[in-house]
Amino acid sequence: MQYLSRKIFFFLSLLLIFSGCSSSSKDFFNAVDQIKPEEIKKHVVFLSSDSLKGRATPSPELDSAANYIAREFSSYGLTSLNKNFLQKISFGKVDLALDNHFRIKRNGKGKDFKIKSDFMPFEMTANKEVEAPVVFAGYGITAPEYKYDDYSNIDVKGKIVFILRHEPQENEDSSIFNGSLPSVYSQIEEKVNNARRHGAIALIVATDPLNHTSLKPQGFPWPSLSSFIPKETLPITLIGPEDKKIPVIQVGEDAVLELFGSVDSLINLQKQIDSSLSAKSFELTDCKASIKTSTEIMQWPSYNVAGFLEGSDPVLKNEVIIVGAHYDHIGFKKNHRPGSDYIFNGADDNASGTSGMLSLAKAFSSMSQKPKRSILFIGFAGEEIGLLGSKYYTENPLIPLEKTCAMLNMDMIGRNSPDTLYVIGNSCCPDLIEINKLENEKTGFILNYSQEKYLPYSDQASFLKMNIPIIFLHTGEHIDYHKVSDEAPLLDYNKAAKVTKLAFYTILHLANDNKHYKIVNNKVTFF
Repeated sequence: MQYLSRKIFFFLSLLLIFSGCSSSSKDFFNAVDQIKPEEIKKHVVFLSSDSLKGRATPSPELDSAANYIAREFSSYGLTSLNKNFLQKISFGKVDLALDNHFRIKRNGKGKDFKIKSDFMPFEMTANKEVEAPVVFAGYGITAPEYKYDDYSNIDVKGKIVFILRHEPQENEDSSIFNGSLPSVYSQIEEKVNNARRHGAIALIVATDPLNHTSLKPQGFPWPSLSSFIPKETLPITLIGPEDKKIPVIQVGEDAVLELFGSVDSLINLQKQIDSSLSAKSFELTDCKASIKTSTEIMQWPSYNVAGFLEGSDPVLKNEVIIVGAHYDHIGFKKNHRPGSDYIFNGADDNASGTSGMLSLAKAFSSMSQKPKRSILFIGFAGEEIGLLGSKYYTENPLIPLEKTCAMLNMDMIGRNSPDTLYVIGNSCCPDLIEINKLENEKTGFILNYSQEKYLPYSDQASFLKMNIPIIFLHTGEHIDYHKVSDEAPLLDYNKAAKVTKLAFYTILHLANDNKHYKIVNNKVTFF
């Protein structure tokens, strides 16, 4: 009875909205009618077929999926902002080459350090050699929202910077960063980017000794320096341009002693920073370092797939709503018993969300009166290996990020209770949550906001990290998650279509809006 009342309310509302404008009403219902369970099933069946072998990033099978999505975009009449709707991503593997060294020259005397026992390059290091004075720059953090900047009292341009891992007040619940939980500023990649922005030509990292007893130089576990890590375990990563990289190494206790005289001296510096939350940076007296890190790069490109729908308003069409879903999965078992199921088909994860995104693209393209704002539909590669496709997009956007008003992500939309939907973003993007809640009057889901733990774990995180408001629609994990049993017959296509219709109503609201949306409490730790 309650559901029936809601349905009546929905249709009465539409009659009021479209009274006197039957063409708009017809346009709306025609667009919604494009979102059909059988249409979503058609896409899922293809994307999760055995012939695509689990759509690992990178792989020829993933490229086949990309071409399928591109053909669909083309058939809907979407515009390509790059070649054939494909945004090329430089994926690959970085291996350590042979010639790596680290030397400190102090007071006219030089000391060489051994790789692995004394220093270890990180995976993002450059294939480069540098020599320069050494500067201590605390934790290497610049966080203007907390009025904290380790670089505020020192010029590091053209110099080698020494920093500590982690962040101030690491174990204190009252820490300004994220309490006792690590914030984005604790991540090595963020510290490297910050050092580069300040002009550093290399980065030396040490474990902060106040909170950690072991100063072993971990860096990255390179297979060539290990007797038990096979080369095949090297991860797929984004291959950035070499001219934007700097040498990055982690050092152990011997290097700390050479630079600071004792571990206690470094602990005292750390205590001063933690207690005052102010910069204690300085250039080390009569101290230079020479660092060379060498890498070998093997490249295997993959693609984001992006289709553009231009808005109808002469001003608002310059702003964009992004609708995303990752189309990759985790591939197949290399070693398996003959006759056994060995392919991770990824029907729910995430052929379902990709199929929903395709249905949305078709629905919006069918409208004779397009929404006021533009919409960019994106199938992301590389989500399963660290959100790399969406990360690449935010670093190389097809439309400037400052023109991106919001991002809606769909990941796993076809399983579990037919009436329940998880909506993620409640903790940081209340404007979008309220719009989605309002539009849910048309679909009648029981909306569940208890899964904020998933904020960092799908492609919306890459956009939230760039301070773009997000909303993430998700129907929950299940016993077939990341198993070979995640196959097309197990999906509830009626539910997937219903989720997609709610996404349509929400996006239409956003795309016809002239408001901009706020982010609150954005302290998510992005991995």
